[in-house]
Amino acid sequence: MASTPAVTAAEKAGIEFSLHEYAHDPTADSYGLEAAEKLGVDPARIFKTLVVSVDGELNVACVPVAAQVDLKALGKRARMADRTQAERTTGYVQGGISPLGQRKKLPTHLDASAREHERIMVSAGRRGLQIELSPDDFVLLTDARVHPIAGH
Repeated sequence: MASTPAVTAAEKAGIEFSLHEYAHDPTADSYGLEAAEKLGVDPARIFKTLVVSVDGELNVACVPVAAQVDLKALGKRARMADRTQAERTTGYVQGGISPLGQRKKLPTHLDASAREHERIMVSAGRRGLQIELSPDDFVLLTDARVHPIAGH
């Protein structure tokens, strides 16, 4: 299985995790919903990684794939980050941006619904690869703030 900076970060931390690989369809509308469907996993357990700008500083927001991020929950001047800037800062390509093992560690926000699950999945650093871990280990690896940030 391919190693990515996200997988390396999880290995270095010594946490329990598993990887799930699937054949990514380049025509898929939603990377996260595609992962849920191909892996046969409840979409509420798969969290997409969004790079947002909060007061001019890049942050990471992780919300369930079927939800939208509530930008107001992150700050008055929060907006989606520029794709090129997000890719350059994280070291990952869109659709494969992982909250783990980023080139530059960004402040991270995890939607509170993650606590409803024993294990969640996030991108492992490339399209077609998900890493499954506990919400507590996610927080340990990212120093994430857990609060309600998902809208619909």
